[in-house]
Amino acid sequence: AVASTHPPPQGSRHGLGLVWTRDRSPSPMRGYLIPSPLPTRRTRTFSATVRASEGPIYKGVCKCFCRSKGHGFISPADGGPDIFVHISDIEGEYVPVAGDEVTYKVCTIPPKNEKLQAVEVVITHLAPGTKHETWSGHVISS
Repeated sequence: AVASTHPPPQGSRHGLGLVWTRDRSPSPMRGYLIPSPLPTRRTRTFSATVRASEGPIYKGVCKCFCRSKGHGFISPADGGPDIFVHISDIEGEYVPVAGDEVTYKVCTIPPKNEKLQAVEVVITHLAPGTKHETWSGHVISS
């Protein structure tokens, strides 16, 4: 007998007298979702966290940050490619905006460990003339 990969018709007997029922259709995206390869503070390994914490502190400027998407990019002060930053790696009271000066450390992004991600990001100077929001939703002007 050849095993079918398709479920039997609704309500039919299957196997050892069990009835196959289906409450609802699966999501059309089911099976296409893959976990993010970007390590967040929660998913980063202990050794990666230690390596980042022991590394040097860099300076840069927030290029962009989208709170709803949970990530953004930092332009390093010494040049080079922009560095990814995840929302979980931002320290402090304010949501970063373009132009904020920051300090940060870096860790590599798996699986190839070729690109860098900013961690332990601290806003050192708020961009002048911009509105800043706290994580709790209060807005101030700088």
